Amino acid sequence: MAVAEQQNKMPIFTRLRDIASADINAMADKAQDPPRLLRLMAQEIEDTLVEVKASCAAAMATKKKAQRAMDEARAHADEWEEKARLAVQKRRDQLAREALMEKRRYAEKAEALEKEAAQSDALVRQCQDDMTMLEEKLAAVEEKQRVLLERRIRARREDLPVEAAAQEVTPVPPAHEQPVEVSTEPSPVETDQATAEGKPRLEQEFERLESDEDIERELQALKEAAARKAEDGPPT
Repeated sequence: MAVAEQQNKMPIFTRLRDIASADINAMADKAQDPPRLLRLMAQEIEDTLVEVKASCAAAMATKKKAQRAMDEARAHADEWEEKARLAVQKRRDQLAREALMEKRRYAEKAEALEKEAAQSDALVRQCQDDMTMLEEKLAAVEEKQRVLLERRIRARREDLPVEAAAQEVTPVPPAHEQPVEVSTEPSPVETDQATAEGKPRLEQEFERLESDEDIERELQALKEAAARKAEDGPPT
């Protein structure tokens, strides 16, 4: 009987927001078979809760991975800056430029990873809010089930028909038709890579020129800092 019920039932909720906006008491009071409706509600909410918890765990794992990679990229950027400073002290300007270009590459990677970590963090917070809402709705269903059970027990004790314990109205149809969709949007790093690959060649050339100017300015700043340090002399 339980298997047949699962195969023939229509979904009550088709989206997470259907559950969030559902008035459990009103839906049960209007149903022809409140106990059955509440059983189906509880099952769908529990299934959705499992899915949300899995999404939350995946988002937390992505966030931690992005943060570790971001820290590594920033550490590499700092290392290359130190190498550029050393090259300036040795009057190896071209070597310093190459080191600064490596620094820039790792800094840009760290920035993209920071955005990805922030995006995952926002998803974790949303999942946590969704889990709280689902747990509250499940508690509301369980409370309604308890009330109906007590009403049926009282009706039996008073020798009243069980049907008198619940109102009989037409059942509530499904709220929506479209199923829950899992986001498949690319991460910020993938999006940036796709955008870079699709840029016109002329635009890429100008960006390269601007990047070269930035490197030259940074090189000049390192040289000026080295010159000031030399003028000050060693500490006494």
